Amino acid sequence: MVASNRVLIAGAGGVGRTVLELLRAQDVPVRAMLRRDDERAAELRALGAGVVLGDLTRPESVAAALEGVGRMYFAMPVSRDHLLAATVVATVAREHGQLDALVGMSQMTVSQMTATSTAESHQQRLHWLAEQVLNWSDLPVVHIRPTSFLDNPLFTTLAARSIRASGTIALPFGTGRTSPVAVDDVARVVATVLREPASHIGSAYELTGPRTLDMTEMAEEFTRALGRPVTYTDVPLDQWRAEVLTKVGLPQHIEDHIAVMGRLHQQNRYDRASDHVERVTGVPARTVEDFVAARRDFYLG
Repeated sequence: MVASNRVLIAGAGGVGRTVLELLRAQDVPVRAMLRRDDERAAELRALGAGVVLGDLTRPESVAAALEGVGRMYFAMPVSRDHLLAATVVATVAREHGQLDALVGMSQMTVSQMTATSTAESHQQRLHWLAEQVLNWSDLPVVHIRPTSFLDNPLFTTLAARSIRASGTIALPFGTGRTSPVAVDDVARVVATVLREPASHIGSAYELTGPRTLDMTEMAEEFTRALGRPVTYTDVPLDQWRAEVLTKVGLPQHIEDHIAVMGRLHQQNRYDRASDHVERVTGVPARTVEDFVAARRDFYLG
């Protein structure tokens, strides 16, 4: 018997934060699992969420967080501990939980992978393995597989910097096509599933923007949104990594993951489009033009 319709949000940044806001706006009881009782915890309490402190890699933390919970959203930032956390969550939820839905954040690249594929990043491999663990658990699982996010620094911070400097988007994507999706659209899907999970159990939703674009076409969307010319400059991957990515100062495993994303874009692995955002929520995913137009001041400075 399910204890309640209370939702545990494990990963309350980015998508998770927006999911929490959407659920609280409909008076769904929510508990957020955080590592620290800090300013973010205070903000979530102000939204009406409960807050529990813990670590997804520690079984006792997960067991305490799951008490009285009927549904869970599992997500982590890019982390070497992703597979460990997924295994802990699955194991503890089987033994201590009463879940009627476990919604796991994955990546769309997983749908193109096999047990022995090697072209992907280590992080993408962890997501593939985590999906296997969740499936083997026999828990009521729903996999969320977004493509790259429009909110990613590749399309926001770095793009804004080069647009202001030279009117260009400079990335190592070659002629590859892509269909990035907005965090808000992914969050709408997750919140919809968590509110009424029964019909979604066992599904894997691949979330993209409404159509695929090569980078010249993406620059045209930026041009329309910003009202000024924007062009695409293709940069060799090694040069881009040395001159741009390395200088961001990211942990090595995150830098490696982003570099692989660049290579997979070159190889056209991101040329994917689905209608799953609209299918689940009834509202289409937003276009690049709409996303950028809503942030015009950010891009133009």
